Amino acid sequence: MSEIHEQKILVLDFGSQTTQLIARRVREARVYCEIHPCTMPLAEIKTYGAKGIILSGGPASCYEPGAPSVDPAIFELGVPVLGICYGMQILTHLLGGMVARGSKREYGPAKLQVHKQAGPFRDNDPDEPQPVWMSHGDRIEKLPDGFEALAVTGNSPVAAMGDIERRIYGVQFHPEVAHTPGGAAMLAAFVLGDCGCDPIWTMHNFAEATIADFKERLGGKPVICALSGGVDSSVVALLLHKAIGKDLTSIFVDNGVLRAGEVSEVAGLFRDVFRLNLIVVDAADLFLDRLAGVTDPEEKRRIIGHTFIEVFDEEAKKIGQVDYLAQGTLYPDVIESVSFKGPSAVIKSHHNVGGLPDKMKLKLVEPLRELFKDECREVGRELGLPESIVSRQPFPGPGLAIRIMGEVTRARLATLREADAIVLEEMRAADLYTKVWQSFAVLVPVKTVGVMGDERTYEDVVALRIVDSVDAMTADWSRVPYELLAKMSSRIINEVNGVNRVVLDISSKPPSTIEWE
Repeated sequence: MSEIHEQKILVLDFGSQTTQLIARRVREARVYCEIHPCTMPLAEIKTYGAKGIILSGGPASCYEPGAPSVDPAIFELGVPVLGICYGMQILTHLLGGMVARGSKREYGPAKLQVHKQAGPFRDNDPDEPQPVWMSHGDRIEKLPDGFEALAVTGNSPVAAMGDIERRIYGVQFHPEVAHTPGGAAMLAAFVLGDCGCDPIWTMHNFAEATIADFKERLGGKPVICALSGGVDSSVVALLLHKAIGKDLTSIFVDNGVLRAGEVSEVAGLFRDVFRLNLIVVDAADLFLDRLAGVTDPEEKRRIIGHTFIEVFDEEAKKIGQVDYLAQGTLYPDVIESVSFKGPSAVIKSHHNVGGLPDKMKLKLVEPLRELFKDECREVGRELGLPESIVSRQPFPGPGLAIRIMGEVTRARLATLREADAIVLEEMRAADLYTKVWQSFAVLVPVKTVGVMGDERTYEDVVALRIVDSVDAMTADWSRVPYELLAKMSSRIINEVNGVNRVVLDISSKPPSTIEWE
């Protein structure tokens, strides 16, 4: 374990939808932390050796049968504990206080009045009410022995409490959400002050520690990496290149459904600039021949996924004996697979490598499995990746194949590539590319009547999809300026042969999805 992992916080998850936000705020304070289910055994908690423990919120009521709980012995470990919302309630319940259904529920904004500067509130001015975000129906009716109220709201006489001597605190609101503007500072006060953590979790330190670790563990051992040009695989490839150099072979597969200029851009950057040992496989014809006549979205995905595995496997065998496969798994994927609520999804099957590890019996190397997406981007900047890669919008594994409704043909791909390039060019020109989650064009499987140069046309329709999101779990259509939409429409119709109509997708997710297929 490197030094940057020794100063750490343990977040125990009780099923809150904002547990990941707690971890992100702690890391923003430059302190490492991990999320584990509240069912984590006490022996493992002790072995983990955290300098502090945070109990997350959750949807249950602690006094109901079967409500999630935690071993009360954690309060005897001598490390600071902070309970958030349900975490505060279960803390109260286990330590002999009383929690009951409140006469009034408290959801949404509230004003917090701090009575005592201690714990998370050590830096708060008692004369300045703090805006906070509440989401609870239960309330503390009786404090556990040794605790006192630290803050109140109009509806919560115990909006925060603490046993200052034992450094055990509870807050009824959610400091992790953006609706609590001072919440990040409160969490920082807890982890840096009460827990005594040093702020050494930086992406510069992470990159240095990871490179040193892999240099020691993998030096002289052949490793392969599937490079797609996306930020995750690019960061993985560059980290390992700096660690083991020529022992890494990166494989970039041109599947025929990539965006305009993507192959030359990726090959030029990683082969010519960063000097990676890179194999570029031109398999476009193989993929497109197998996609011929296919219109079902899932069948498209299956064909592309299986063909990728086949091509990658074939190239890997040419290299010789390889024991390790590098993959861009991120921390949210890891959390999903060990969530308290049960795995909401297996680690995403749409990773570029898909089912490859099982097929090839390789040992996985996952340098980014501790990082959130924004941390991954920051590592990319530390490694010198250009912003065009670091800030790249998400691009689906099946590529343009699932942005062409109906059959994927070379002609239809050419049409979509031109339209999509215009969308991206105009988003960048308007300085909006990095301000939205995704922006792209979709080729619709209908033709409409138009008029061009006094002649009747019957040509294709392109849809614009531009969305805002934080994690792709939910999304809303972006309210980009009408002038920008008009310019995109005009350019696509005038510059892309065979298109005479452009429409805008104004659907949210849910009920729609971000991609059309």
